[in-house]
Amino acid sequence: MNYLEIDKNHLWHPYNSLPSKTPIWSVKKTKNCKIFLEDGRVLVDGMSSWWSAILGYNNKRIYKSLKKQAKNMPHIMFGGLTHKPACKLANNLVKLTGFNSVFLCDSGSVSVEVALKTAILYHKAKGENRYTFLALKNAYHGDTLGAMSVCDPENSMHSLYGDYLSKNIFVKTPNMGFDADFCEALEDLEEKLKENHKDIAAFIVEPVVQGAGGMRIYNPQYLQEAKKICTKYDILLIFDEIATGFGHTGEMFAYMHTNIKPDIITIGKGITSGTISLGAMLTTKEISDVISNSSIEVLMHGPTFMANPLACSIANTSIKELLSFDWKTKVLEIEKTFRKELEVLREKKVVKDVRAIGSIGIIELNSDVFAQDLQNFCVQNGVWLRPFGKLFYSIVSYTISKKELEKVIKTMVKAVNEIDKKYEKCLK
Repeated sequence: MNYLEIDKNHLWHPYNSLPSKTPIWSVKKTKNCKIFLEDGRVLVDGMSSWWSAILGYNNKRIYKSLKKQAKNMPHIMFGGLTHKPACKLANNLVKLTGFNSVFLCDSGSVSVEVALKTAILYHKAKGENRYTFLALKNAYHGDTLGAMSVCDPENSMHSLYGDYLSKNIFVKTPNMGFDADFCEALEDLEEKLKENHKDIAAFIVEPVVQGAGGMRIYNPQYLQEAKKICTKYDILLIFDEIATGFGHTGEMFAYMHTNIKPDIITIGKGITSGTISLGAMLTTKEISDVISNSSIEVLMHGPTFMANPLACSIANTSIKELLSFDWKTKVLEIEKTFRKELEVLREKKVVKDVRAIGSIGIIELNSDVFAQDLQNFCVQNGVWLRPFGKLFYSIVSYTISKKELEKVIKTMVKAVNEIDKKYEKCLK
């Protein structure tokens, strides 16, 4: 059977055409931080499967928990029933975050949908109809309709659906930089809330790092001040921690860079270390009580695979594994290495900026035309990276070895140097 031919004829890949207009590489197996291709090549994974495989692939304890749970109960509906893996996971998440009320769903995007619905129901339970949301420009919150409606309507990958999506309000993004000034963005936030607060249910934001909308790192103090303004106008604050959660920024959750907590958080990706799909929305007891003790009574959402026992069991083991070693020191070492090694590219003509935080290293280019050339170069040199537009970045597993990390970074540097040479020739 020719699998690549089947893929070419029948499989639609994410953000791609059918058949694909870009190369598709066939994977045979994975191990820790390596991808083994069917053609015999081995790639060091610099993407940790879209930032989810925080502990690498094929973790023995996670695999063991998967086998044990699959033998006992791979799935059971969560309507009217419960099970130990879900209860244990809820307890783990409550301890990790300090939030009381947990809704387990089947993906990150769905957790955003649930968060938006929760915010609407909270205000409705108090006798107010608020159906509008506030979000940052350059925001990205997922691929489902509600999540897309709070993605930047002009600069996101979802702009094609603009007329079909709910119309929400977008505010200025804080200046780039962990210590950067954010006064202008804060003033815009206050102004928008002052004008529209009676219609706004919540302000949703990716804390500290905006992901697919630009890999923008900004000052955590902005979030602290934003919380004060939201409280002033009785607006809920939602932190989308799907990409930033479970250590990616150097803290377990990005809001821990601040001295405040949002009203709602969404999580996904690293919760199972990329083994199986799972997401969750967490909120305060005050919010769940307001909804549950009102005439509404219920949170109207119920995915078929909500609280899937396999996923919950894997998540419990993944959390235990993460907490069993000094992940924070490892992530800070990764950040230090990214900062040091990528700095050599700052003066390149093709480079707009380089930056890093936690396990995330970013090269922002001044054009989006180089993405495929960069990816091809990396694969040819034994590294898996997937540039997105102008962003040439890496988010690695915390179990990556020093040698593997060096290979990822050196390949990134070499790839940019090659592109820079071509760019200079074009300028001449």
